[in-house]
Amino acid sequence: MKQHRRKFSSAFKAEVAIEAIKGIKTVSEIAQHYELHPVQVTQWKKDFLAHSADVFEGDQKQVDELERLKKERDELFRQIGELKFENDWYKKKLH
Repeated sequence: MKQHRRKFSSAFKAEVAIEAIKGIKTVSEIAQHYELHPVQVTQWKKDFLAHSADVFEGDQKQVDELERLKKERDELFRQIGELKFENDWYKKKLH
């Protein structure tokens, strides 16, 4: 019978990684408790530590993205205004 690949949520991975970071239990004990391979626990711990700074950078990324979108919107409104002006000018010339 074919075994299905298990998929874990981000919350579960974070929970396991935090428990490994605390160091109260060994990686082997954590792996046995959650029925995982010890290498998997170590990998999640490593990933968690590597990306933990992104939590605090997220706010600045959102602000930068919002500024970029506002500039893009203003440029598009400027272009619309120019096209409207040209369109009105051509309508006057036809009549």
